[in-house]
Amino acid sequence: MLVSFAGAVMESASIQMAKNYRRADMNRAIESVFAEYQKELLEEYEIFALDAGYETGRYSEQNLIDRLEYYGAGSMEHRISRIQFLTDHGCQSFLEQTAYYMEQKYGIDKVKDWTGMTSVWGQQEDQAGKLQTEEKKKEQELEDLLNANEGELPKEENPIAHVGELQQSPILKLVLPKDAAVSEKQLAEADLLEHREKNTGWGDFSDVAEAGGTITTLLFGEYLLEHFSMFTDEEKTGALDYELEYILEGKASDRENLEAVVKKLMLLRFVPNYAYIQTDAAMKAEAEAMALTLCSLLAVPAITAAAAQVILLAWAYGETVMDLRSLLAGNRVPLIKSKESWQLSLSSLLTLGTEEDQSEGMDTEGGLLYREYLRMLLFLEKQESCAVRALGIIEQNLRQRHGQAGFRADICVSRMELVSAVTLRRGIRYDFPTYFGYQ
Repeated sequence: MLVSFAGAVMESASIQMAKNYRRADMNRAIESVFAEYQKELLEEYEIFALDAGYETGRYSEQNLIDRLEYYGAGSMEHRISRIQFLTDHGCQSFLEQTAYYMEQKYGIDKVKDWTGMTSVWGQQEDQAGKLQTEEKKKEQELEDLLNANEGELPKEENPIAHVGELQQSPILKLVLPKDAAVSEKQLAEADLLEHREKNTGWGDFSDVAEAGGTITTLLFGEYLLEHFSMFTDEEKTGALDYELEYILEGKASDRENLEAVVKKLMLLRFVPNYAYIQTDAAMKAEAEAMALTLCSLLAVPAITAAAAQVILLAWAYGETVMDLRSLLAGNRVPLIKSKESWQLSLSSLLTLGTEEDQSEGMDTEGGLLYREYLRMLLFLEKQESCAVRALGIIEQNLRQRHGQAGFRADICVSRMELVSAVTLRRGIRYDFPTYFGYQ
């Protein structure tokens, strides 16, 4: 009995040792496979991912199995039980890696000071929508009063009519610096990651995934600002010149993306400009005096009061145009306006956008640059949309700059778990899982 017991212990230890060897073989093999990460993706964008297409542009599970066998796991049968690509689950692993990279490089303190501002950014976005509705309401109120009294405002020296014409003109022509040229680069929409059918993984990685939040969103925004170009940058070498504008808007051409971002900034800047002008008694009095002049022949107090309010709206719009000129010229604009930072007089509003208009916008000490306003827009935009567009730009850049014609973000593996089966001596079958993921 003692010999039998000793033999059983030795047999058990031997089988366990054989299992450990197979697990060690598998761990070594999977680590070797994941060591074949996409080099240019890491060097340029700090992202670890395994190109499962191996430069062919086509995903095949057999590619991964073959590489495991090459690295010493060939005596086993393998089945992928779960796998995650960079684009899966709202680009989850891409977002995690960017946040981890930024946190390790700069620390949480880099974005901690902005957490208190995020609610202000959200409020400004909400107020912009409400103000648009209020603007239309006041304009309609003036029009209804004029129609009811069979009246009409004069065209000459009328800021309301002039701003109405400006709002119908191309926005970029109105706000771009005089010597600025707009990039005409564009991409085929069908080639963009956001618009094509994507390869998807399977299985749940919630046990190893990290939860996001405000800090993660801010860190991702900083990553985008650090790695992608924008209108005010001097060096632009990507498939598109205005990469951040594309990430925000997702249109196929630089011109369309810049125009869409400028329109968003117009709304955000219009809110504080109109809020300030309503608190400045001198400016309100000036608007009322001009309204009285415009409505002198009508002699209807209600029309004069309504016209004064619409003049204030037109004046705030003109000031917003000046703000955008400042930002696109590389100057700073304060988040909240004051008497000192207000740029446009009511008389200058009448020449805005004409040949007499030579103003480029001023630089306000303590204000925010264009990139800092983009930080605000990036936070307000859906994170998933920004992530898939960022990966789309990365795809295009690696193809054009590094000759990686077959590179596709949706076949780049970030996490994988396999179940391996091996037959030990005397027909004993051993099944075990192996997981690997980039952190």
